[in-house]
Amino acid sequence: MHASGAVAMEEPSRNDHAAVLSARDFGRLSRFIYDTCGIKMPEVKKTMLEARLQKRLRSLGMRKFSDYCDFLFSSEGLERELVQMLDMVTTNKTDFFREPDHFTYLTQTVLPDWLKRHEGGTVSIWSAGCSSGEEPYTLAMVLSEFALKNPGFDFRILATDISTRVLEKAKNGIYTESQVEPVTMDLKRKYLLRSKDRSSGMVRIVPELREKVRFRRLNFMDEDFGMREQLDIIFCRNVIIYFDRPTQERLLQRFHRQMKLGAFIFMGHSETLSGLNVPLVSVYPTVYRKLR
Repeated sequence: MHASGAVAMEEPSRNDHAAVLSARDFGRLSRFIYDTCGIKMPEVKKTMLEARLQKRLRSLGMRKFSDYCDFLFSSEGLERELVQMLDMVTTNKTDFFREPDHFTYLTQTVLPDWLKRHEGGTVSIWSAGCSSGEEPYTLAMVLSEFALKNPGFDFRILATDISTRVLEKAKNGIYTESQVEPVTMDLKRKYLLRSKDRSSGMVRIVPELREKVRFRRLNFMDEDFGMREQLDIIFCRNVIIYFDRPTQERLLQRFHRQMKLGAFIFMGHSETLSGLNVPLVSVYPTVYRKLR
């Protein structure tokens, strides 16, 4: 969900024989999606949800949404279908070097400050809602460049998303040439491999960079995120806008617990912590710091 989060897709035209999502089944599904992953699914998204889940009904050989709901909410369905269903309802939008001033602030302010306090060592960064990998690989490029100028500095990146589908894409690190357009030519030469078949228009992140990023599935609704380590920097941009205010507050309080004292969290430019009861201090537009 992503650098990056869930966004509405264009809706396919309806087939005359397609199943129709009743108000009752939409209510069951929307409550379940909210309880499971915190994503709001208001009435205006009913047609979108119906269109996306048609594929799952066809795949399972079902004709009615009521049958699908009965299956999904069974113990077998929760085990076999939950991840598939969440993959269908969360669409991820992200880009390389999205909101580029954040990366400038990271290299000119945050990392020099971290170096002063640690005199070298390994900085730990979490790309929360990493989608198909553009954000963590951008971070890996930026941090690799910083490491070249600062001997003794190293980094590790944890990148997570709820969607197994986008995580597989992220792990492969293969993108179209149009997707990597925001990357400067200098960084492309260093960190991207062109396909042997030049006509394919595909590139791949170099192995050394892929090794710096650890991908795993994570649901923001999990109480402690299943993490033991505390982090120096969190990027969670354009993700919390899909949650209601109480869920945003709970989520940010959990982020706060995962942050070391002095750690930074980067939010999306359309997001604000204003009015939320979270002990984070604004230090730059949509960048906050844990000072207590």
